[in-house]
Amino acid sequence: MKVKGLRWIVLSMIMLVSIINYLDRGTLSYMWVANKKIEYSAEKVIEDSLTKTFIITENDGSQIVAPSDRVKKLENNNYQYTKVGGLAAELGIVDPNLPEAEFKIQTKKVLATITIFFMIAYGISQIFSGRLYDKIGTRKGFAVSAIIWGAADALTFLAAGFKSLTGFRFMLGLGEAGPWPGVTKSNAEWFPTKERAFGQGLFNASTSVGAILAPIVIGFLFMTFGWKLTFVTIGSLAILWVVPWLIINKKGPKDHPWITDKEKEYILSGQPEAQTAAPAKAKSWGELLGKRKNYALIVGRFFLDPVWWMFVTFIPIYLIEEFNLDIKEVAFSAWVPYVGAAFGAFAGGWFAGFLQKKGHSQNFSRKTAMVVGACLAMPGIIGATMATTATMAVLMMAIILFGYQFFCVNIQTLASDFHYGKTVGSLAGLGGASAVLGTITAMFAVPFITTVSWVPFFILGGMLFPISLLSVFLLGGKIQNIDLDEVKKK
Repeated sequence: MKVKGLRWIVLSMIMLVSIINYLDRGTLSYMWVANKKIEYSAEKVIEDSLTKTFIITENDGSQIVAPSDRVKKLENNNYQYTKVGGLAAELGIVDPNLPEAEFKIQTKKVLATITIFFMIAYGISQIFSGRLYDKIGTRKGFAVSAIIWGAADALTFLAAGFKSLTGFRFMLGLGEAGPWPGVTKSNAEWFPTKERAFGQGLFNASTSVGAILAPIVIGFLFMTFGWKLTFVTIGSLAILWVVPWLIINKKGPKDHPWITDKEKEYILSGQPEAQTAAPAKAKSWGELLGKRKNYALIVGRFFLDPVWWMFVTFIPIYLIEEFNLDIKEVAFSAWVPYVGAAFGAFAGGWFAGFLQKKGHSQNFSRKTAMVVGACLAMPGIIGATMATTATMAVLMMAIILFGYQFFCVNIQTLASDFHYGKTVGSLAGLGGASAVLGTITAMFAVPFITTVSWVPFFILGGMLFPISLLSVFLLGGKIQNIDLDEVKKK
């Protein structure tokens, strides 16, 4: 059996699991604080001015003592009570009876702490996943990663408090990092050089699709079935994905029994490294760190990637705190920024490939795309600091993430631009680990810089773009393959 366009089918399977990946990682952020707005008629609400509380009588006769900052009188003279819910409250990790200001501070601090442990595991996994994928190949590597993170998310239904929840998120991080060095390596195997940025762009677009679906899917499952079944359902998807993946991705393009001769020739003839014997083993971390050019990826991602993680982690809380949205309203608005991200990933990959097809060098194409991406994000940064409505805020964030992904797909492709063979995954893993260190630093900072206003949050994000861009230009030199240059010199 021969299948036309097999490289796109392999990539589509990776894109599918990346969507699942983002559903799994979104479970905590979208269920951490999940408030509900409930309306009561005026006769069921009594204000106690001495204690600054409201006594609300439920339909069954029971009463709720609600702090005044969570009760609002509506224009129709009814009252709206914002009931605190979500994992933070249900697991007793943060006391829902705290004053609203203190509750906001504590929920951000604890969420940041849990995310830091997730990111530590994610960083460890980035380093060793790259080496693992180089050693056992992308077919087995993706399967191992999906099983680990799927099991971790599904088993989170057993969480009973801060320690157990953090433990399951740590396990999730160990599995979830694999696809990033994995897709870079897979694209280097399955695509000619001129299509790799586009392939990376499609992959990054799929992560944005996962982020778009996360608030909708998770919000629906949480409101319908509760948090335990939400974890089980979404975690199981990654494990189920492994079966078709192992069936479809039998071999690489040189030996796959389903690939057509035409597609094989197209792929291999467009890979300069395919004309040279690939290294028998990957370069060591010491060898990679000894090359100045590699730091364009390592340092560049240290500064750029925190932008993405800041938004992925804190968008729900930002919308809740700034605009008093409940779980339903978050589900219907938090997906908008990731539409911008999806289009940015697609456009960034296409743009770099378009420039190369027009005869521009790989060096010019990559760097130009990065500069354009950084410039595109700036209007969104400025607009977000002045947003007065949730609609304006999510639209500005869509612009920011459009520019981010436009930039990001090109910086991520540097691993396969600089190296080939078994070294690609290793360098991609080092870049991912560096990105995690940058993200952990940002996670420490966010709860402190947002105590009064969220404006510093966006200013920090805006500063990271030019710093990352400067790192690439100063450290990367001319973007070309280091391994091929070394072979030619021998």
